[in-house]
Amino acid sequence: MWLFLAFLAVPLIEIGLFIQIGGAIGLFPTLAIVILTAVAGTWLVRNQGALALGNLRRSFSELNDPTEPLAHGAMILIAGALLLTPGFFTDAVGFSLLMPPVRTAVLKYARKRIKVQSFSMGHQGTSDFRSDFKNSTDDVIDGEFSEVDSPKKPTHGPSGWTKH
Repeated sequence: MWLFLAFLAVPLIEIGLFIQIGGAIGLFPTLAIVILTAVAGTWLVRNQGALALGNLRRSFSELNDPTEPLAHGAMILIAGALLLTPGFFTDAVGFSLLMPPVRTAVLKYARKRIKVQSFSMGHQGTSDFRSDFKNSTDDVIDGEFSEVDSPKKPTHGPSGWTKH
């Protein structure tokens, strides 16, 4: 029911805002604002997305819980879609989702409403994978190797563009 109301309300809000703003400043300034917000939004989403991806990689490399960087990345993706959608209301929501304090507030609200049944990383054993990994005393890994040199043969003759 809420999704139906959103699909009904958002276009109506956008149409109303286009009429009001277009009537106040004119057609071409209104279109210029819409195009400018799409370009600026694309640039901001690209920068914020790179930061979020770096945070996600860091959480994976440090074996931390990746849910917060993933949630921030998802909100940045939604912000990008909203900013590319023509309209003032969607632009306002999209730009607000690009602000880290707003994303943190949305995440805090979602955490209150979502109950996680279970979470696991790595293997399903009884001990904690991170403690096993970090407290490991084995510094040597046994293994065997053999070097294989393959003769390099040219796959084609000279091209004629270079001198030999």
